[in-house]
Amino acid sequence: MAAWDIRRASASDVEAVAELRAVVLRRDLERLGRYDEQRVRQRLRDGFEPAHTWVIEVDGVFAGCVALRPAEDAHWLEHFYLAPRLQGGGIGSGVLRDLLARCDRGGVPVRLNVLRGSPARRLYERHGFTVETEDPVDVFMVREPAR
Repeated sequence: MAAWDIRRASASDVEAVAELRAVVLRRDLERLGRYDEQRVRQRLRDGFEPAHTWVIEVDGVFAGCVALRPAEDAHWLEHFYLAPRLQGGGIGSGVLRDLLARCDRGGVPVRLNVLRGSPARRLYERHGFTVETEDPVDVFMVREPAR
């Protein structure tokens, strides 16, 4: 596994994150008939919250991002994107393990949604997420805090 680190995001990270989102989600959104070149980027820009977002760096270079947004009854794991060339090498699992450990210490469940048919669902299932509900586009999952 490559050496990785995470740092808090800043407002200046929004365009790099929006571009990565478009690259990472393109195949799944096209398969679902929902890919729009501008919308995929604008949705990220509209909801980008640096205070709840971390940038993943590999060897000091931007490689991905993840957000953990607090809500009433859980934290929402959002915008978890890793550069395609780095996927499958354990970085995503390492980042997810660290974030989930923080939530476990606080006794907080974690929720997320993943596109139907996305290979990312297997990552989440390996880390204890289970399906709550599904719709034609998304699968909504939850992970209770580890004891």
